[in-house]
Amino acid sequence: MADYAAQYRMIVVMPEGKDGWYTDSATVPNDKYESYILKELIPDVQKRYRTIETRFGRGIAGLSMGGYGALKFGLKSPGTFAFAASLSGAQAAPFWTEKDLKDPGAIRDSVLSVFGPADSETRKANDIFEIVRSMTTNRVAGLPYFYLDCGTEDGLFSSNQQFAALLHEKKIPHEYRELPGDHNWAYWDQQVQEVLQIAAQKLHRAPLRLPRKKI
Repeated sequence: MADYAAQYRMIVVMPEGKDGWYTDSATVPNDKYESYILKELIPDVQKRYRTIETRFGRGIAGLSMGGYGALKFGLKSPGTFAFAASLSGAQAAPFWTEKDLKDPGAIRDSVLSVFGPADSETRKANDIFEIVRSMTTNRVAGLPYFYLDCGTEDGLFSSNQQFAALLHEKKIPHEYRELPGDHNWAYWDQQVQEVLQIAAQKLHRAPLRLPRKKI
């Protein structure tokens, strides 16, 4: 990642998200990964480095669980980011239930722990499909630019297709790509380079506001 980013004038921060779904947990009070990213990490980076402290100079991106998190932050905190990107994102995670997650494992446990029972407020508040459906025209106008892609052999392909269709329906500026590939590093290694290139194009300083001439 460091090698890929070296050609661009940007600071790349890669925080530890564990299995927290970039969400404040419904069941573990101290697991507040959304609050951590937005309220603690970003201000800390701004203190340590020379940053552009406006949304125009800040983007967020991730893959799989992180892809879902990046799009969610872009939707819920549009004043913080000008660009949000997802590679093979788990967009439907907030409405996965025990019935959907039959196989035991870390993903099943983390989804049930973070999002809580099927009718929890945490699920409703973090369902990016529902967030987009409820968007008003004024709210849409203030959103960042979204990018998402997914491999056609990926188990998450269908939910990414559906989410892209919803963005199109709501006239939310975005780019969606369907490419050959699975849910693995062979796919992500290529696409992360694409995301960096697009981010470099979309992120810039805030537009200059020239003083008004007196008449």
